[in-house]
Amino acid sequence: MFTVLCVIAMLAASVVAVATGAQASVPNRWGFAVVNVTSGIPDPNHQAGSWGPGFNVSVTPGGVGQTFVRFPQIAITGGVVHVTAISDTAYWCQAQNWGPSGPDLVVAVQCYRYGGAPVFTPYSIVFEQSTGLLPAPQAFGYVHYNGGGITSQFNSAGAVNTVGGGAGVWTVNLPGLGSSGFAGNLQVTAVNPSQPARCKVGAWAPSVGAQAVQVRCHNATNVPLNTGWTLTYQRERAITGAAIPPKNFAYTFDNTPANPGPYAPVPPPVNYNSQGFVNTIQSSGLGQRLVTFPGVGVLQDQVQVTAYGPGPEFCNLQTIWNTSGGNAFVRNVVCYNAATRVNQPSLVTYTSAF
Repeated sequence: MFTVLCVIAMLAASVVAVATGAQASVPNRWGFAVVNVTSGIPDPNHQAGSWGPGFNVSVTPGGVGQTFVRFPQIAITGGVVHVTAISDTAYWCQAQNWGPSGPDLVVAVQCYRYGGAPVFTPYSIVFEQSTGLLPAPQAFGYVHYNGGGITSQFNSAGAVNTVGGGAGVWTVNLPGLGSSGFAGNLQVTAVNPSQPARCKVGAWAPSVGAQAVQVRCHNATNVPLNTGWTLTYQRERAITGAAIPPKNFAYTFDNTPANPGPYAPVPPPVNYNSQGFVNTIQSSGLGQRLVTFPGVGVLQDQVQVTAYGPGPEFCNLQTIWNTSGGNAFVRNVVCYNAATRVNQPSLVTYTSAF
């Protein structure tokens, strides 16, 4: 079991407000895709969004390892993007920037191998923008931090999120979204338009009044880096936001990654399944974790993964997940320290569009 008591005081003490920007009252917008091509329309089984019928996500190439993802009919500023590489080696992907282009939203994504060489690899991407309030225990919040301040934020309790710190380590405070123990899920993605960057959850300290989350970022190797990033907290809501959720979604926290399993992570609120089933995790080899989300596996769907812990480790998806018999199988979440596979805690979230 992970240890958090030593970080609670540090997290709570280090939070200061740096910038805020409440979202205007506009419709919730979201979209996701698995980008398995550098040009054209990516996999239709793994793309969906808040646009109407007759539209598709499309992709155009940029430089080496760079692609531009066009989400149709959801042009808006703000929101957050999360990206997870899909690869059998130590690759990661990061967001560079995003924004409206005519009626659409375009996200620039750049992928790298460990060490910093740009490379194309398939990846899973989700964009989400939210408004409105949620009744407890449901909760949802996000922050886009640009390296110097918050450029976009949302909090389903109507409170103002804050960020403190810098130089590769920050503390995010999500007031009003607290819980008496560990509950929900977190996702973090690096945002940098000019250099390789990886970000993760360094530590997590829940309290009744707020969620306090440490974000840690590194450069192309293992050196702490001042960079932008996005963070999303979800509790009993899908990663696609605070709008009316789909019926089928789940998340889990692999907090004992040396456990051969199959095991169900505890406490139960970090291992949520919208259909009431129990998610399980088991080893597929060193640093490789098979995650099963029973009863929620419905196309079209989306998976995101984030590493957890104080070191420079990072995680990706070894292959595209599979759905069969109403279940979703993530085979595998794979984690690395440099280019070596390691057993590492990770946070995994799954959602269907339905």
